[in-house]
Amino acid sequence: MPSPPGYKRDYKQERRTAKARGETDDNAARKQARRDMEKLGKVKPFDNKDVDHVKMLSKGGSAGAGNLRVTTASKNRSRNGHKKGE
Repeated sequence: MPSPPGYKRDYKQERRTAKARGETDDNAARKQARRDMEKLGKVKPFDNKDVDHVKMLSKGGSAGAGNLRVTTASKNRSRNGHKKGE
């Protein structure tokens, strides 16, 4: 549905809402890494695979292709170094 005439987006409010949801810059890098791996054909949507950063972004890792690998979701989310619920 198109916006009404004269509608102006409140970008500051959108950014505050995104931060409240946990959509940080690292999250954008993670999403981009997933899209890049999908383009290469290494993962597909809803395939129960995660695109893992060999060195975590929070520990100073990069979002480059050399730092990415495909692993199962359960293995990626249970690795040492992750806090409970992270």
